[in-house]
Amino acid sequence: MNILFVGDIFGSAGRRIVREHIGYLREAHSIELLVVNAENAAGGFGLTPQIAEDLFDLGADVLTTGNHIWDKRELVDYLNSVPADSQDRPRRVLRPANLQPNLPGYGIFEGVTTTGVPYAVVDLQGRVFMNTPSDPFHAANDLLTTIQAKVILVDFHAEATSEKVAMGWHLDGRVTAVLGTHTHIPTADERILPGGTAFQTDVGMSGPYDSVIGVEKELVLHRFLTGMPGKFEAAKENPKMCATLVACEPLTGRATRIQRFMLGE
Repeated sequence: MNILFVGDIFGSAGRRIVREHIGYLREAHSIELLVVNAENAAGGFGLTPQIAEDLFDLGADVLTTGNHIWDKRELVDYLNSVPADSQDRPRRVLRPANLQPNLPGYGIFEGVTTTGVPYAVVDLQGRVFMNTPSDPFHAANDLLTTIQAKVILVDFHAEATSEKVAMGWHLDGRVTAVLGTHTHIPTADERILPGGTAFQTDVGMSGPYDSVIGVEKELVLHRFLTGMPGKFEAAKENPKMCATLVACEPLTGRATRIQRFMLGE
């Protein structure tokens, strides 16, 4: 079974480059499960219901997010529009599971592929250098007691590489893949851990690389050079799509291969 995970889509440039490549990747690698981190897809900050629908139209099965989940308020009604047991599109947009309890949305989705393989996608957010109320490690333990599927993908949206690597070891042998997001810089450490879990510290950004992690570089440089605040805007130039392919055994969930991509125009 082949799973494709697309790293943080950033703004219109990110959406455009994903549109250009996603069809080819899905067909060339016989993708059965497509997961996309979309938390920066709307102008670099947040996600709108319309953009979520557009990404589902491109073939995404599940959308994950992170610390920018609440940047577009219209998403709240979208997340609240379906019950917990729904399989409809709004239920497939995840927010980190370890946020405050009783917030809109859900941090886990369990579904079945078109070939009949049960799967689960879990969205977690790190605490190091981030304002996250709940420990993601214990949250992961609790969530795993409720999941029946063997194929489990975890998007760990975190700042610190040490915390991401620790999560990989913490979940080794218990999930199919732990793939990091948030820092927008792809790492070259993809590997299969001894227990059969595919791991990569950060998949990287699908967005404009003539930028500072997606933002117009002049605006960021002004802040660094002067210390003065300013409004950030999404850059447009040199878009690249970062994604990671994980192959696994559908009956056991053990990963057998991991491969990263960085595709440009």
